[in-house]
Amino acid sequence: MIETRLLVDANNHLGEGPLWDVKEQRLYWIDSTAAEIYRCRADGSEVERFFVPTHIGSMALRENGGAVVALANGLHFYDFDAQTVRLIADPESDDPETRFNDGKVDRHGRFVAGTMAYDFDRFDADRGQRPTRSGGLYQLGTDGKLTCLERGISCSNGPCWSPDNRTLYFTDTYDRLMYAYDYDIETGHATHRRVFASACDMAGTFDGATVDAEGYVWSALVFGGRILRFAPDGKLDRIVPFPVRNLTSVMFGGPNLDVLYVTTMGRPMWGIPQKERDRGGLFAVTGLGVKGLPEPRFAG
Repeated sequence: MIETRLLVDANNHLGEGPLWDVKEQRLYWIDSTAAEIYRCRADGSEVERFFVPTHIGSMALRENGGAVVALANGLHFYDFDAQTVRLIADPESDDPETRFNDGKVDRHGRFVAGTMAYDFDRFDADRGQRPTRSGGLYQLGTDGKLTCLERGISCSNGPCWSPDNRTLYFTDTYDRLMYAYDYDIETGHATHRRVFASACDMAGTFDGATVDAEGYVWSALVFGGRILRFAPDGKLDRIVPFPVRNLTSVMFGGPNLDVLYVTTMGRPMWGIPQKERDRGGLFAVTGLGVKGLPEPRFAG
């Protein structure tokens, strides 16, 4: 039996990026626009909060300790004890209207994260306004080298990999499309982009995503109040209703990797009202009958 429960009443402004770390047996997540990182146990206890200096889009733990954080002003190393950052690279330093957003680590320890235009938050489709496509998708190698994998993106979201490492999934949230790339895990090259799944005929659009041990892709349908599971061939396999309309991202975790953790948005956006009492909270979904895969750490 599937059960969805509020795990932490975090009241996040823009909760994002649940990250289960198998080494620590702890769950991390962020509040993007509040510039905060959270950490707790699998059951939601012992909640800790850490601060970063500006908007944060995603984070990854490092093998050498600390984290890589994708901030509005570039990629940085983060020290949890001192709560300080050290700049790695800022590929869009000449454009103050973009910031880093969602990101994850591939199984060779590279960090892949994309950027988005700030005007994505402000656009008004009813007035014919559209966000700019000034964002990109970047890969931070274990040697510290930064490579651009894609350009012309409005809002980067949901990077994740198939269990065999041959496919990179990625979403441009504004397009309401999830893409698949051929991925070479040895070189990190991403080629042959094609549409994997579409939300164009659904309420809401794709946001954060993860892949389970069976190779199926799970996506948070932001503004749609549902979690979607897609088969490796792109066919919609399952719909899980969700009690909060603006869910933002998903990640399997817990001691058996069988709990789906879900972050949500507490602020209103695009004129869509936020009425649910538990908006902005961290949720846990159990009874799905599937398990996730361990999330790698950045190896640089």
